[in-house]
Amino acid sequence: HSESLRAEGVPQAKLDGLAGWRVSRHFQARERAALAWAESLSEIARSHADDQDYQPLEAHFSAREISDLTIAVALMSGLNRLAIGMRL
Repeated sequence: HSESLRAEGVPQAKLDGLAGWRVSRHFQARERAALAWAESLSEIARSHADDQDYQPLEAHFSAREISDLTIAVALMSGLNRLAIGMRL
């Protein structure tokens, strides 16, 4: 998705630092909360979508935004599983 993110004005340095977002200086608290939640949901067998991952969202997102983010993560996770299962 890097092409579309670049087109939206996301700096290349931020895209390059995404894998190390926890230690990168390029991410704000709101972005860190969203990324932590996305990782928590993606690794739900380990994380159980724990409150420590959910609660920071409430400081930065409305209930609607949290819902939208959760649905987006679930959708991408489902599509990735389909692609893996179908050997795409």
